[in-house]
Amino acid sequence: MPLRSVHLFAAATLSLLLPSAAGSAQRPPASPAPLVPVADIPLPGAAVRFDYQSFDPTTGRLYIAHMNDDHLVVFDVRSRRVLANLPGFTRVHGVLAVPALHRVYASATGDHALVALDSRTLRIIGHAAPIAYPDGIACAPVQRELFVSDEHGGTDAVVNADATRVLASIPLGGGAGNTVYDPATGHILVAVHHQNQLAVIDPATRQILTRAPLPGIDDPHGIALDAADGLAFVAGEGNHSLAVVRLRDLRMLGTPLVVGDDPDVLAFDPGLRLLYVSAESGQVTVFHLSGSTLSPVGSVDMPHAHTVAVDPATHLVYFPLQDVNGHPILRILRPASIPASAR
Repeated sequence: MPLRSVHLFAAATLSLLLPSAAGSAQRPPASPAPLVPVADIPLPGAAVRFDYQSFDPTTGRLYIAHMNDDHLVVFDVRSRRVLANLPGFTRVHGVLAVPALHRVYASATGDHALVALDSRTLRIIGHAAPIAYPDGIACAPVQRELFVSDEHGGTDAVVNADATRVLASIPLGGGAGNTVYDPATGHILVAVHHQNQLAVIDPATRQILTRAPLPGIDDPHGIALDAADGLAFVAGEGNHSLAVVRLRDLRMLGTPLVVGDDPDVLAFDPGLRLLYVSAESGQVTVFHLSGSTLSPVGSVDMPHAHTVAVDPATHLVYFPLQDVNGHPILRILRPASIPASAR
């Protein structure tokens, strides 16, 4: 990107969103944006909605669900080029790379199925169905099974590693938000809509062990983990809120934080201890984690930036945007400054 374009891009799209000071006729002075531009890379397909992403650090590949284009995009972050644009993923929502199995899984919601891809050949090797509305995906490595959020079915579906069979459905009592694997405990965590809970599943028994209440969080959906410190970050899509949950006792720490309207996908950079919360409103809120306390760094506004991924080695942040001047792009940003605790 030419230098002049970078300056224009920064000024036009990365303005900090700050509320007006109470009782003041003037807005507070603008602070520096927490993210600065690196590159805009053209992506294939139509200018329509994207959804989840999954980064494979062993290959440097970023897998991007181009939801309303029915394709899975394979992007090489090292060369910054598209390696493949794979068909066969109808209304693809969730995506998860599992390097240890040489597999990539994607939830083809239009086909009510979980699809398995061989990451070495990029060929589809399995479909597991029916799952009413598959969305988020987690892998339990010991069991070699996938746990899939069935958002409309109100269950977590269990699928074998080659995605040829649905093995079980675990009732949640509410809509399924995202599903993630906690490597510290070996448990599966699921955000449960309407119940406003974080459900903890034992993948060995496929039973819910306990449910953690999330007071002040409406319709929890997006989840990210700080696995090393045993923390979960859970976003409430119903009331633009964010919770910090200590996993050892499933206690919610402090009161909910404010994020953009309808938060969707979260990503955590463990090296810089930065959390990114992307919302359907296009607001991306950045927090820094110190101990177990999140402090807001700032926010940026990018239309359609409701999905985010981070490369923990380079600290670059990735946002597929569906329509920039009539075309989809992958916007690459970096933190404007390194927190003192991460230097």
